[in-house]
Amino acid sequence: MKLYDSPVAPNPRRVRIFLAEKGISIPRETVDLAKLEQKAPGFAAVNPLQRIPVLELDSGETLSESIAICRYFEELQPDPPLFGRDPLEKARVEMWQRRAELEFFFPIALAFRHGHPAMVEMEKPQIAQLVELNKPRAIAFARYLDSELAQRRYLAGDAFSIADITALVATDFARPARIAFPDELAHFARWRAEVSARPSASA
Repeated sequence: MKLYDSPVAPNPRRVRIFLAEKGISIPRETVDLAKLEQKAPGFAAVNPLQRIPVLELDSGETLSESIAICRYFEELQPDPPLFGRDPLEKARVEMWQRRAELEFFFPIALAFRHGHPAMVEMEKPQIAQLVELNKPRAIAFARYLDSELAQRRYLAGDAFSIADITALVATDFARPARIAFPDELAHFARWRAEVSARPSASA
């Protein structure tokens, strides 16, 4: 088993944080995105979509998509639970994971992909209007998170979850995307400081 990884991309980081929370260590193979190694025939045979992360199982089967990989390890090692502990909590985690991904992570990723000079070769064409459209969306969702985090410790309740991992990675990815969050979001800042201090955040 091995994980195709990149130290600079946000999606592989979600998996690394998840594995660190679980205390799971597996071999990793770095894919150099700057050199477009994800588009090389060898990697395209692993994942025809030419994206990372990819988990290659001992059987030779591969799993891509960050959350699918995390769910696989959740089933292999349920503790600590990062997708919820009972039916209702699992539903809450799923809800907040989807919100964090669709309303926060994706707009930030679009702003980065269409605005950062390093993405010129990977995102053709870069569309400046998508940057201007998605930056306000990300900030608006951060405001929404601030109001929700005034009511509880983590996104989905009193326990750290995959939803917090996605939101943390998105929050940190906002910096290279050139998105600044308002200083007055005190509850958002409290949550960010707390989850950033977890040892897994440096994975």
